[in-house]
Amino acid sequence: MQLPVTRNEIRKHIRKLRIALTTAEQNLASLRLVEQFKQLAELTQAKNVALYLANDGEINPELAIQWCWKNSINTYVPVLHPFTKGQLLFLKLTPTTELIANKYGILEPKLSVCNIIPVAELDVIFTPLVAFDVHGHRLGMGGGYYDRTLAPFIDGHGPQAIGIAHDCQQLSLLPTEEWDVPLNKIVTPNKTWNWSLSP
Repeated sequence: MQLPVTRNEIRKHIRKLRIALTTAEQNLASLRLVEQFKQLAELTQAKNVALYLANDGEINPELAIQWCWKNSINTYVPVLHPFTKGQLLFLKLTPTTELIANKYGILEPKLSVCNIIPVAELDVIFTPLVAFDVHGHRLGMGGGYYDRTLAPFIDGHGPQAIGIAHDCQQLSLLPTEEWDVPLNKIVTPNKTWNWSLSP
């Protein structure tokens, strides 16, 4: 079988792999993800974190969100900016938050200015991804939403970005573009990957 080499080929290949995971495999991955969360130093003092609502076979962080709630960590999820194309807003998520589907069919909180948090006030942003490599490079869905969100904080000031993925989404090397924002840390059900981006 010919291995995927372009970014779009990799996206198609990895998305097929994660969509093929059984319900039991997805549930086990979610449980193990919480165990990894319990070990994260970034969460010991965190007050505000961003996660996401799973779609398209992504690892489901619902149990991790519930763990954050139990540990008095405010949890926010991304919402497509209604006026600025390609940008995200982050809205508070609670057990009673009303959810609606956006243009991609992904659930998100109903927009309310009262529930928006400035990105700079987040302690950690847990980002979904399609694939990652052993150097911390992240491949998203192609819209660039998270790259634009994280770009102002690439110097280390502001929220810490941590990727979340299934173990099957890891590759040895990804083709990268100049606008890609690499990650210092990626959490999978079986491992937490750490990288130093210092020269």
